[in-house]
Amino acid sequence: MEVLTLRDAKIGESYRVKRISGQGAVKRRIMDMGLTKNAGFTVVKVAPLGDPVQIHLRGYQLSLRKQDAEMVQIEPIDVSEIEDN
Repeated sequence: MEVLTLRDAKIGESYRVKRISGQGAVKRRIMDMGLTKNAGFTVVKVAPLGDPVQIHLRGYQLSLRKQDAEMVQIEPIDVSEIEDN
């Protein structure tokens, strides 16, 4: 089965965080921004060259660089599964 990352996410689609593959301070920074396991979000925008990716998460907008987005493994979900939309 192919691993889907936040970098692969499509505009307007909703996803859930499965795993964050970074280590140490980088992983902690991503988690501090609210991207934790099972957190649901919707992709709002992707810049023309794919950097950054903007998502709606926990009631706010978050932009992530491609490098950080590649560390976040995701799975598609229905928008109704997101608690704070």
